[in-house]
Amino acid sequence: MLDQNASQPVYLDYNATTPVDPEVLDAMLPYLRGEFGNPSSSYPLGKRARAAIETARAHTAALIGTKTDEIVFTSGGTEASNIAIRSSARQNGERRSIVSTNIEHPATDACCDVLAGGGFEIRRVRARSDGIVDPAGFRNLINSSTAIVTVIHAQNEIGTLQPIAEISEIAKNHGAIVHADAAQSVGKAAVNVDSMGVDLLSIAGHKLYAPKGIGALYVRQGLDVPSILSGAGQEHGRRPGTENVAFIVALGEASRIAAEKLQSNIQNMKAVSDVLLKRLSAGVPGLELVGHPEQRLPNTLNVLFPSVSGRELLEMCPQVLASNGSACHADREEASAILTGIGIDPDLALGGTFVRRARYNNRRCGNSCHCTCRRMAGASTIPSE
Repeated sequence: MLDQNASQPVYLDYNATTPVDPEVLDAMLPYLRGEFGNPSSSYPLGKRARAAIETARAHTAALIGTKTDEIVFTSGGTEASNIAIRSSARQNGERRSIVSTNIEHPATDACCDVLAGGGFEIRRVRARSDGIVDPAGFRNLINSSTAIVTVIHAQNEIGTLQPIAEISEIAKNHGAIVHADAAQSVGKAAVNVDSMGVDLLSIAGHKLYAPKGIGALYVRQGLDVPSILSGAGQEHGRRPGTENVAFIVALGEASRIAAEKLQSNIQNMKAVSDVLLKRLSAGVPGLELVGHPEQRLPNTLNVLFPSVSGRELLEMCPQVLASNGSACHADREEASAILTGIGIDPDLALGGTFVRRARYNNRRCGNSCHCTCRRMAGASTIPSE
């Protein structure tokens, strides 16, 4: 039960960002102190920094089943996706179309908008009502003019996992490059670049217990993806600038931990999410789960609360830190474009609330959210929409 007088909030928004794992912090601290060398320097201090980067590169590569020299470190998932989409699209000959979906992260949508301004045609496959895109839709849109196909692996709001391998096979039959935005799935689901068939894949460190401001891009060997920045030749010439050694070390350590504990964490997160959904459903008549019930991240629930907006509900639960499907703009609310994009009525979508759990079992999170939300659902002061 939630102690209403407790000062410690319950954090349920691990898809937005995660805390830094204590082991990750311990690994990176030496490179913020005495081990401050420039990894391009040839003396021992620089060589130790270089060795730390390459160890981190190996751990990150291992997490997604690839080779060390196919990992490029970036400032985060957004930069990784920008390099992948904007650079490779312009490198793929005379092909002038890009195929994506209507449920992408803004980092992908914004890249597509930039390229549309440069003359590219953007074609988007609509997701089904269960939050999953049908590969058949890609067969209708991918052709010899397609430069790149870019698809989010795990939708960040509703958690649905997309059939990347099937989409990749269709794209490869037409010679298109395939990029997957795996910022939300890496560390929470099995990700293997070979089984997925992708050429490019984005990683965001702060989604898997590394700090904000570090990420990585997987680039399949032999693919020409030049930098979108000008500078020196760091990161195989694809991301110039002196490397952020401490944060790269942090991502490497986070990747090592994620790989080591992936299966147990998946089982734990799914078990806790199943219990939470069961309790919410029992306590809130009319509650609806958004998205496919099985093909989803194990830590993510997106539920529609009837007869109340998600924002209002969370405002009445100030100690529960979760997200909802509405963005507040002054005195109005706007339903999530992802929820309306899969066919949910805007009025119903306003009741969307996301619960994105940690990888570790935390009884207080599951019990307290259930207790608070059940109290909210029974409150007579909640207005109908």
